[in-house]
Amino acid sequence: MPRRKKRYMEDDEVIVFDHVSKMYKENSNYALDDVSIRIKKGEFVFVVGESGSGKSTLTKLLLRELVPTKGNIYVLNYDLKRLRHRKVPKYRRNIGVVFQDFRLLRDRNVYENVAFAQRIIQVSGREIRRNVPRVLATVNLAGKYKAKPNNLSGGEQQRVAIARALVNRPSILLADEPTGNLDPKTSLEIMHLFEEINNAGTTVIMVTHDKNIVNAMSKRVITLNRGVVVSDEENGVYIDED
Repeated sequence: MPRRKKRYMEDDEVIVFDHVSKMYKENSNYALDDVSIRIKKGEFVFVVGESGSGKSTLTKLLLRELVPTKGNIYVLNYDLKRLRHRKVPKYRRNIGVVFQDFRLLRDRNVYENVAFAQRIIQVSGREIRRNVPRVLATVNLAGKYKAKPNNLSGGEQQRVAIARALVNRPSILLADEPTGNLDPKTSLEIMHLFEEINNAGTTVIMVTHDKNIVNAMSKRVITLNRGVVVSDEENGVYIDED
């Protein structure tokens, strides 16, 4: 009888951190220490903690910019510790990423910024002409497709960044401090957009230190402190750790 393959993820799970630790230098402190997290398809999860808590390390591990020192990470049935370097770009197509500083191409307009994400994976021109207007309408920027980033507000620039992250239809949307450069009113508008995206079925992982946003949203909250998960709660809140 053939040996049954061991299952590391349940059918409804998209991310599993299994006793993950990360040390940058030998004999230094762990940036992450024995972290175990399981995230289901369609969840909206905040990852919070003060500077130095391990949020950036967790993000880099999830994007496969780093590999764990100990433990294993499984994302969408990829084993990230065993994933070959040449397969990393294909893996990353499953994750749309939104950054605090937008990272838009300043010499290109809104349409071209979003289309760029499709061109680098060799989507046909016909598909691009269909997909880009669709996703710009999703983020309420259909009328701004000719505008350059410098002529947009901060909130509009972040919407372009979100459209670029969504255009390839990723299973997971990873947002790294997406409201860090925005005023409170615009931040709330952007958060409502993320919630709409999540309601449409995309798993959203948001790394932030914005307590007001987290506490207003009533989502799952994973709190890191010095590399350790100190709480993981549904409808959680962000409370400072001593």
